[in-house]
This record gives sequence, C-alpha cells and structure tokens, in this order.
Amino acid sequence: MTSTFEPGREGVTAAAGFVAAGVAAGLKSTGGLDVALVRSLGPRYDAAGVFTSNRVFAPSVRWSRAAVSDGELAAVVLNSGGANACTGEGGRQDTARTAVVVAEQLDCKVTDVAVCSTGIIGVRLPMDKLEAGILAAAAALDPSGGSAAANAIITTDTYAKTATLVGEGGYVIGGMAKGAGMLAPGLATMLVVVTTDAEVDALDLDAALRAATRVTFDRADSDGCMSTNDTVLLLANGASGVRPDFGEFTRCLTAVCADLARRLIADAEGAEHEVAIQVRGAATEEDALEVGRAVARSNLFKCAIAGNDPNWGRVVSAVGTTRAAFDPDDLDVSFNGVMVCRGGAIGEDRHLVDLHPREVHVTIDLHAGAEQATIWTNDLTHGYVSENADYPT
Repeated sequence: MTSTFEPGREGVTAAAGFVAAGVAAGLKSTGGLDVALVRSLGPRYDAAGVFTSNRVFAPSVRWSRAAVSDGELAAVVLNSGGANACTGEGGRQDTARTAVVVAEQLDCKVTDVAVCSTGIIGVRLPMDKLEAGILAAAAALDPSGGSAAANAIITTDTYAKTATLVGEGGYVIGGMAKGAGMLAPGLATMLVVVTTDAEVDALDLDAALRAATRVTFDRADSDGCMSTNDTVLLLANGASGVRPDFGEFTRCLTAVCADLARRLIADAEGAEHEVAIQVRGAATEEDALEVGRAVARSNLFKCAIAGNDPNWGRVVSAVGTTRAAFDPDDLDVSFNGVMVCRGGAIGEDRHLVDLHPREVHVTIDLHAGAEQATIWTNDLTHGYVSENADYPT
C-alpha cells in the first residue's frame, strides 16, 4: 500500500463519491470556518462509529450512536465553537434539529445523519447561526471540499489534520481529525471522520474500526482528560467497486488512524516534544498499556521532558503506581537509546541523552514477559497552562 496526498482532494473527499464543505457561520468569535458537512453519494452507505466512554456525554454522541447503530450513514455534520454538552433537554432538541435540517437539505433520512460538536461545555448553540451555516454548507458541497471541512472542525488546533492512503486495487481511505487538548483514551478521542470508497459491509467496518482505534487513537494520551464529545466515524460507499481483503483493509485503516493520531499529539496544546513511551517485556498487553499510560499522565515526567531532562526517576516512580507484574530490581529505562536506568538502579550517564529534538523515545523494559505496547504523549509546557487558563469558561 502507498500513501498519497492529492491537492484539492485531501482527507474525507479523497475517496470517490464523497463531497464536503466547510463554512463560517459565526459560531466562532474569530469568524473562522466553524460548520462542516460531509456527504456520501453512494451507492452504499455502510458506516461504523466509536465514541467516548465518558459517562457525561453530549447529545451529539447519543444521537450519532443511535444513527450509526443500523450500520448506515449518509452524512455527517460537525460544528466547532460549541460542544452543546450538559445543555439539558434544550441541547438534545438542538441536536435533533441539526440532523433534521441536514436531512431536509440532502433529501436523506434524518436517522442517517450523524452530528458532532466541539467547543465549550455548558453553552447552548446559537441555532439560527448553525442552521444558516448548514444551508450554506449544503450549497457548497464539493469533491474538493475536504480541506475546508477539516479547517472548520478545529478549535485550539493550530492546523487542520488530514490523511489519505491508497490500498491494494486502488480504493482510497481518507480522513480528517481535530483535537489538541482533552486527549485521553476511551475507545476514541477527539472528532474524526474517515471515508473510503471501498466496498466493505457494516459489520466488517465496525470490526476494522475498533481494531484500528484500539492501537491508535486509544493510545494517544496528551493530558489524561477525556472529552464529553469524542467521536470517530467511518463511512464506506463502495464507489471504487473494490472489495478489499479484510486484513489488508484493516491495516490500511490503521495506518490512516495512526497518522491522524500522531498529528493530534504533535499539535497538542503548547507541546514542544512528541513522546513515544514504549513498554516491552510485559506479562500482558494490558500491563504494558497501564504502565505506558501511568508514565504519560505523570505531570512530573512531562515537565521534565519540557525541560529536556531525562529524569528516569519520574518514570520508575510512575511505573511503581501500577498493578503490572514486574520486579523493581529488573526495570530498565532508556531515553532515545541511552539506558539511564539499568536493573532498577543507575545506568548510563544521563548527560549522554539529548532531548532537544522534538521527538523523544522512552523505552521501559519490565522483564516480566513478551508483550509490549506504545503510548504517544507530549510534554507539559507553559503554553499548555496558558492556553487552558485563558480558555473561555
């Protein structure tokens, strides 16, 4: 398989039979693009989705879960500038109204429209502006609208994230994602829409998407904070006429999701380092994940990385808080290939480690088994604090 980016046809419109648009409806105080619409032109409308596991979730999550439960979607509408979460019955009615307006404009079933929202929690959406934005987006739908749609869903992101990949036989998978804060595992994180012109039925789409998110979005952990609106949707229309092998399709889908997940971590609020925490020698994959997440969520560790300090003591102390099987006297920790902790004690001189490059690789060997896993995170900088201290309440 090869990865390709096509000017004017990035992301969700890279695959045949998909159109999209992004417009400014006045939801953002900046006046930027804030309403996106993605439409499948068929001939099939197979779909799958995974959502936040946060027990507090937005009406859009409830609606989209129900919409995709029958394995079909014709369109996805997304807005930035307001999460419409914790807004009571009025917020639920706003979500339903959003889907109704899209269905009327696209002449499709309202139950085939997924709704996604992102922004401040606890604030009602200005429905007059949103409805006008939907009408404008529907009129602007175009095969080259993927870039505008990707830009319309960002909030604190500094750039839009898209990815496109061509699989065996020529089918295409394309996607867009937003997210720069509140990135923590829970089946899915952030808002993501992935489209493909491959012919894949809904059951296989669901299995492939869950397999892909498990090792990509579910392992991106920026700040340990789980959103109320996290959604990942996958739409397949069969327009290419190619019915790929399930394993090959899953590998391609995973590659697209991994690319998007890495872009989200790279653009995390205030981030100056992208950190891969590889845990190996674990008794189980669950142990490896628990250890990786414990380190990724250690503010002491993340601050050390921000200061270019390979402070392995902050790593082993985080490892020690987990239930993973290991002997403290067997722990090895390496920063960018330099084993600064060997056998739970002092290893190579930490001054041999250069953490000035943006990418950092931390390897933790538990010497307790043969399983491994990698968690992606970022450092904790003054920029993150400033961004969230100044964020509107």
